[in-house]
Amino acid sequence: MLSKTGSIKKHRRSIVLVGAGDVARRIVAQHPNAPQRWIGLSRTDESASTLRPLGILPIPGDLDVRRSLQRTANIARACRMLIYLAPPPNEGADDPRMRRWIAARSTPQSRSPKVRSTPRANRSLHRSANKPRCVYISTTGVYGDRAGERVNETSALIATSARSKRRVIAERLLRANKSEHVSILRAPGIYSLERLPIARLRAGTPALAESDDVFTNHIHADDLAHAAWLALFRAKPRRVMNIVDDAELKMGEYFDQVAEATGLPKPPRLPRLLLQREVSPMLYSFMSESRRIDNARMKRDLRIKLRYPTPSTLLGTVRASDALQRKLL
Repeated sequence: MLSKTGSIKKHRRSIVLVGAGDVARRIVAQHPNAPQRWIGLSRTDESASTLRPLGILPIPGDLDVRRSLQRTANIARACRMLIYLAPPPNEGADDPRMRRWIAARSTPQSRSPKVRSTPRANRSLHRSANKPRCVYISTTGVYGDRAGERVNETSALIATSARSKRRVIAERLLRANKSEHVSILRAPGIYSLERLPIARLRAGTPALAESDDVFTNHIHADDLAHAAWLALFRAKPRRVMNIVDDAELKMGEYFDQVAEATGLPKPPRLPRLLLQREVSPMLYSFMSESRRIDNARMKRDLRIKLRYPTPSTLLGTVRASDALQRKLL
């Protein structure tokens, strides 16, 4: 509940969702009886009206307008848990949205209460335990093209696309903020029943020939939402985790599986040089990076059991249900 001063009453823990889109709403839906209060940053009155029925208390704020975030600074500071899902802008070499949010949320560190005869190490642990927790949803695109090699969280960041470079900047900004426990979740292509590449298949957009095809990685939106929730409570401070499923599919294989499940024609295959002329620059950039992402740390640290360990888990239900196929098509 908001008080007259715009602060949050402290009798109930609150979780702020910055970027209250599909994945954020799945987090809330998965925990209808959670004792926490959900608060979502809302850019417009229209978006605010869609959050309230979901159990999310909207607070006004636009990551592109510094003044609007300053007005929500007190609310942000009072919250001990935050999941940041908002993407960087579509242009530029920086993430000014992240910079504005950190500036709005940051506050001078107060002195920790003195405890008589407490060793320095224990005082440090006490301060660490009291820090707010922040989970940031980033992208596996920060690893760049690895020619199909396997990468893990210790691999160097060699982002090549502009959008991935902006994510690298955002990660660095968060990790430099010492006032929070930051956990970074790197997610690949997110899919769900509503996010299957149906329009692409219906349009006959080509895929790469098998000899040129690239490894691609996936995570179901429900599993990403569950991982973000678990990270609030189980992730180690300043820890990076890859949130990916167990599949090792090439991009064309994935499109073929979706086509088979929905009864649509499989995409035509073209060699790379010909395909580049047929697809948009953004789509081609996705087709220019190949990597296999290791998820061992995710399973170990979060102790998560994926509901959709591979895309075929979902696609099998589509294939078996005429009703689902009609809904998609």
